Amino acid sequence: MSLLAIDIETFSDVDLPKCGVYAYSDSPRFEILLFAYAFDDEPTQVVDLARGEQLPDRVLAALEDERVTKTAFNAAFERTCISRYLGRQLSPASWQCTAVQSAMLALPLTLDGVGEVLNIKRKKLKEGVALLRYFSMPCKPTKANGGRTRNRPEDAPELWERFKAYCIRDVDAEREIREKLRNYPIPDSEMELYRLDQEINDRGIMVDQRLAAQAVRCDAEFKARATTQAQQLTGLSNPNSLAQVKGWLAERGIEVDSLDKKAIKGLLPQATGEVRQMLELRLLLGKTSVKKYEAIQRSVCSDGRVHGLLQFYGANRTGRWAGRLVQVQNLPQNHIPDLALARGLVKRGEFDQVEMLYDSTPGVLSELIRTAFVPKPGCRFIVADFAAIEARVLAWFSGEQWRLDTFLQGGDIYCASASKMFHVPVEKHGQNAHLRQKGKIAELALGYGGSVGALTSMGALDMGLAEDELQPLVDQWRGANPHIVKFWWDVDAAAMKAFRAKTEVRLGSLCFACRSGMMFITLPSGRRLSYVKPRLMPKRFNRESLTYEGVGENKKWSRIETYGPKLTENIVQATSRDLLALAMLRLRNAGFEIVMHIHDEAVVEVPEGISSVDEICRIMSEAPAWAVGLPLRADGYECEFYRKD
Repeated sequence: MSLLAIDIETFSDVDLPKCGVYAYSDSPRFEILLFAYAFDDEPTQVVDLARGEQLPDRVLAALEDERVTKTAFNAAFERTCISRYLGRQLSPASWQCTAVQSAMLALPLTLDGVGEVLNIKRKKLKEGVALLRYFSMPCKPTKANGGRTRNRPEDAPELWERFKAYCIRDVDAEREIREKLRNYPIPDSEMELYRLDQEINDRGIMVDQRLAAQAVRCDAEFKARATTQAQQLTGLSNPNSLAQVKGWLAERGIEVDSLDKKAIKGLLPQATGEVRQMLELRLLLGKTSVKKYEAIQRSVCSDGRVHGLLQFYGANRTGRWAGRLVQVQNLPQNHIPDLALARGLVKRGEFDQVEMLYDSTPGVLSELIRTAFVPKPGCRFIVADFAAIEARVLAWFSGEQWRLDTFLQGGDIYCASASKMFHVPVEKHGQNAHLRQKGKIAELALGYGGSVGALTSMGALDMGLAEDELQPLVDQWRGANPHIVKFWWDVDAAAMKAFRAKTEVRLGSLCFACRSGMMFITLPSGRRLSYVKPRLMPKRFNRESLTYEGVGENKKWSRIETYGPKLTENIVQATSRDLLALAMLRLRNAGFEIVMHIHDEAVVEVPEGISSVDEICRIMSEAPAWAVGLPLRADGYECEFYRKD
């Protein structure tokens, strides 16, 4: 099979990071400037399209030939841009992405980052950022540049030659990375999922552009009125100024270090009069309710749809998808009972009615963000999601039978957990119902070794729990789940043994192994989690802890400490990802068109009168052969716009 390595340099007046490659290449001003390529082991060549050169027939034929594998680092960019250039959509079937291959080994998600970690000889040229800024982006017209709005090859011939060398180097860097990773090819099963991911991103999802525009306008008008009200109340020239508001409060005997949401909520119970009014206004003014609407407006393409919302293997520790552009993975929930009414008022521009009927205009706009995603005419959405998927997977791995029984019997895990912890019956709307909240917060915070800090971060104190209740809650949850606690430390011991003995260690359906400077955890699905350059590091009390290299919380490549509960979290989340991925494949193979998915949920665009919620939930609830005994369940509903049921 022949292989074609590709890298392109492009121009567009659309901001690529903010708007995504689909909107970027959808611009009428988009063009491919340079096309570097190499067949198999042949030298890399570059075609100067900006100066009138044409792609060779051999390259054009290869782009259309599915027997020729096309490779690139972040191949979705090349495939999407080349599709636009050719005027026809190229299938992802014969494309491979070296960025995905790198991510599967938990390497960085950028070409220069991977090159640095692997210490390749032909690293990405550092001057590339400046060259891209010069040739690939619009420039500000000035007297010195003759008022031009972009730079072309003839404006800086020497820079252009370096730009061509930069393009060639990217192909060479990608080829060297691919050679270094040749012993770790992308499995066929993951290639099938990658192609599915590309199909979903190519399809995109329709958005209600009028609703988005009106929401932005509504927010601007509300903030203008609220700012005027705050000015009249305080006499401040800028009530959005942190320093001015702090000074105003200090004059009234209130000294504060912060005015974030949490700090203001802490001040409100004791505040009265104009101070209370100002704090409430500050909360409203500080609510960022329209950033996602603005992201929708930036990212929407000429077909009325937003594409590229999800990145395959974007979370490279677990292989889960990452949200991009509108960040659909963290959309605000909606709780307004008359959601359609509120949506209609905003869309029609009846903002006074919104303010009269609802407590918080920013709150309404926040809850309506989901509803900006709509099915195309003649269709509806069916939304189906796995119920408590991580809790089910954790119970299945650990063999915590009472939890498995609860799921098999269709019980409420929060009630069951509270009942097990406090040794009394707990019903959601019946006896001891007040304990359900404690069961819920414990379930959400403590499954992966969390303690008092995790409960606090999850908002336990805001939910009414006292500080002296937190440690007992941790102890009660762990006491009720001894098999889960044991599983954490069995995972820890298996990883340590695999590292020390450089041998395979099996733990139920999991396999731990260290080789070639990597630690791998093979999941029941057969997919492997990767930990780069594991090493034992000294810890307190003469103990050692397992560490590995990866992208840390500071977004930089660094050494990261791990232990049993953290590894358990990776294992559970990765397995949950595999279950959703396989469910989406089954939906696709059954003829359903997925337009979006979020964590444990699939959004399907279905023609009116065809198929049913029950059918989609049945397909999703099928456990794969490797998950015998896992009590999967999917729940679903129909909607005329995207929302939470």
